[in-house]
Amino acid sequence: MKRPLDELAEIAQKAVSIGNNLIKHTRPRTVTEKSDRDTYTDVDVRIEQDVRAYLAEATPEIGFLGEEGGTSEQAADSEHFWALDPIDGTANFVHGVPLCGVSLALMHGDSAIVAAIVLPYLELYYSAAQGHGAHVNGEAIHVSETAELSKAMIAVGDYATGEGSDEKNKQRIALTAALAAKVERIRMFGSAAHDLVWLAEGRIDGTVILSNKTYDIAAGVLIAREAGAVVMDSTGQEHSSLSTHTIATTPKITEAILSITRTATGKIIEP
Repeated sequence: MKRPLDELAEIAQKAVSIGNNLIKHTRPRTVTEKSDRDTYTDVDVRIEQDVRAYLAEATPEIGFLGEEGGTSEQAADSEHFWALDPIDGTANFVHGVPLCGVSLALMHGDSAIVAAIVLPYLELYYSAAQGHGAHVNGEAIHVSETAELSKAMIAVGDYATGEGSDEKNKQRIALTAALAAKVERIRMFGSAAHDLVWLAEGRIDGTVILSNKTYDIAAGVLIAREAGAVVMDSTGQEHSSLSTHTIATTPKITEAILSITRTATGKIIEP
């Protein structure tokens, strides 16, 4: 990649601001089912189209992966591509719950090297570039120092919908029960972007998301890592876009959260 990361980070911030303005000033006119209880809106589509167009002009050499529109030919053939979730937390957006955001990552292979996330209703802009730390509204952020599970607030990802959701949710319910017995509080925000940036900012102490889609997760993972979080799969391996699950915590409670997740999901943590 010939362009400096700070230049690409600025482009990413401008890109998510397009979605910020649309979310704050637009309500959905159409809600379409992709699958059982999984929907997208006309606003999702418009944001993705507008951001894709902006990035195609600003970075024509970089491909694009969007949640609604899929992968460009360039992205399929390149080790660098943008990954966008136009509205992370669409169900919240549809119901008027102000917990949703626009999430954009620049991927290099299996990991993000630049990230931008905006939470429009809260006026919070998060950013990170590999090796340059994480920021919110221009201020540096860091994970909490929480060291005891009994004092930890942990977010969990949404329960599954669609095909196979009954079996998947057995794991999620077991995980919720196991965490409830140990941590101070559990929260489900309905947005992986919120989970990961609020971990990065120290608002919560960890998150366990039993899924991993690049456009949903990658930007938040980089922001959390650059703020000092440990981000792994439930097998104990370092997290990448190839991971099955997403576990991110402040360092002092990582092993405890991994152990609880292993018990709930039946995964083996490698030494």
